[in-house]
Amino acid sequence: MGLHKEFGPIASFWWGKQHVVSIGSHELFKQHQAFFNRPAELFRMFEPFITPHSIQYANDADGKLRRQAYDKVFNYNSLGFYYERLQKVADEVTIKWEKAEADDHFPLGDHMFLYAVKAALIGLLGDKFKDDKEALAFKHSYDVAWSDMEERLSNPILPKEGSARAQKFNEAVTTMRDIVARAVKERERHGGESRDFLLLDAIIGHHPDDEERRFADAISYTVGGFHTTGVLLTWCVYYLCMHEECQERLYQEIVDVLGTKEPVTHQSLGELKYLRQVLDETLRCAVVAPWAARYSDEDIVLGGHKIHAGTPVIHALGVSLMDENIWPAPTVFDPDRFSERRSKGRPAIAFSPFGFAGHRQCPAYRFAYVEAAIMMVSALQKFRFMLVPGQNVKAVHGLVTRPKEEIWFKVARRK
Repeated sequence: MGLHKEFGPIASFWWGKQHVVSIGSHELFKQHQAFFNRPAELFRMFEPFITPHSIQYANDADGKLRRQAYDKVFNYNSLGFYYERLQKVADEVTIKWEKAEADDHFPLGDHMFLYAVKAALIGLLGDKFKDDKEALAFKHSYDVAWSDMEERLSNPILPKEGSARAQKFNEAVTTMRDIVARAVKERERHGGESRDFLLLDAIIGHHPDDEERRFADAISYTVGGFHTTGVLLTWCVYYLCMHEECQERLYQEIVDVLGTKEPVTHQSLGELKYLRQVLDETLRCAVVAPWAARYSDEDIVLGGHKIHAGTPVIHALGVSLMDENIWPAPTVFDPDRFSERRSKGRPAIAFSPFGFAGHRQCPAYRFAYVEAAIMMVSALQKFRFMLVPGQNVKAVHGLVTRPKEEIWFKVARRK
């Protein structure tokens, strides 16, 4: 934000020894939307976690073929399969709140991530955790690993082998890998017996003889499947607590469309228009995904500047999402920005919370909306959310934007 405020919509800086260009306007996004390849060097800090074989680092024909093989499980028709599975996970979370006393309070991030982690493992890989204790161990291990990797964004000095930091990181990664590897093995043994077709089946089918790539893509998609959704749900509940009128309006829409007991379905999701506005405004206002990056194999001209082949170009998505020329009073949470009337004439590419370039936006963005919608409907049909007083919530920006500290909330049963 500071860089583009000082230098305009296109600027450059040094990322360690790598010279990079950053663009932060919808006009420049449009000029750069055709490029598929992702600069691996900007994401190397995640390599110990997702391995060098991950689709995250796959470009050109390899990356495109993998996307073609996997994307079909996230098309509109395929998404209908996930609702029942995700609903069961959402019910498991809300049952915990039904026994709450008036003064009980809960850790918002833990509960939203617990749902997102379990939903991703069941929905994408066809496996499930033994119990909540194992799911929370997975989530806490992920927090440790992710925090260490994001630190390397601004401090590229790696932990020394054998140090306490390295040991802590390795233990966290091992815990997560073991659970995902178990899911891969189980699906390899029994997937053919199932009538469903999950992401993991597509991965196994695309890499029938490559165990390393099967595992790499499985863990990459699992992380992608729950991290953004967990953060999105955390911020969404926070904003609804801060704006009670929005929470009540959303509740009323849910009651009007579904009543107080019917679950959201593939057919009814499109009728929940205000819910989609709330989710979109959360993605925008919280800047859940601040940036992406691509590069060209040839010299190009971008914003009147010559960009040499291979130069990483950062898509400063968060800068665009906070552009006051597109979003007046950008820091204000206002779901009506996404109403049909107020959306007319707005450049579509200005709102790109899942990326936009090279047909390589987040492959599971539709799954993320379904995942988030089911949780919000299940919760708001039964409860009203409230924040525990006295909290000072601040955001930390990295590859995603998360609360600096845990947010605590309370629930009240709706009558």
